[in-house]
Amino acid sequence: MSISKNYLLPRPGLPGLLDRIAGPKATTAELLIQFIPPAIFAMVAPIYAQNLPLDWTLGQLGLISLLGFDLIGGILTNATSSAKRWFHRREQTWQNHLVFVSIHLVHIFLVALLFRNSDWSFFWIVSSYLIGSSILILRIPLYLQRSLALGLYSLALLGNLYLFDPTPGLDWFLPLFFLKLLVSHLLNETPYQPNEIR
Repeated sequence: MSISKNYLLPRPGLPGLLDRIAGPKATTAELLIQFIPPAIFAMVAPIYAQNLPLDWTLGQLGLISLLGFDLIGGILTNATSSAKRWFHRREQTWQNHLVFVSIHLVHIFLVALLFRNSDWSFFWIVSSYLIGSSILILRIPLYLQRSLALGLYSLALLGNLYLFDPTPGLDWFLPLFFLKLLVSHLLNETPYQPNEIR
């Protein structure tokens, strides 16, 4: 079995930016998985929204596309072995992960403001759940992380169904948002190598 938690430093310049997103030494297959499905979703999501009987602005449609790309891209990227090695390197603390998660409060703010008619209860409830769940996942013993993360994600799905009215054109937002952060990013999982034998 070929498993390595060793990571390489990002390359200098523009390639280094890719390394900090995808993880240094991401394979071609990993990069294709990380960028092609998000690009497709970024095109399909605003088309789906335009089929609803609502008057969209170009800004709203652009943001739908951007959110779709970011969430699908984040789910797939953070689940790759190269990203797991990079984002869960020894120097990363639970506080570093919490900062990464907290940056995504901007997503919730924009959805509440621009798509839910300034629904601040949505913003505060979703934000509080995100931060509280993330702290629990990050502070629990490693062997319990996956079970807790999946349980908290399941509660988020139920909350999306029964606590809030659907967000027009973004009914997929909360399921993908919490999948990206609670399950795909926060879990410290084994980064298998390409030559791994099943």
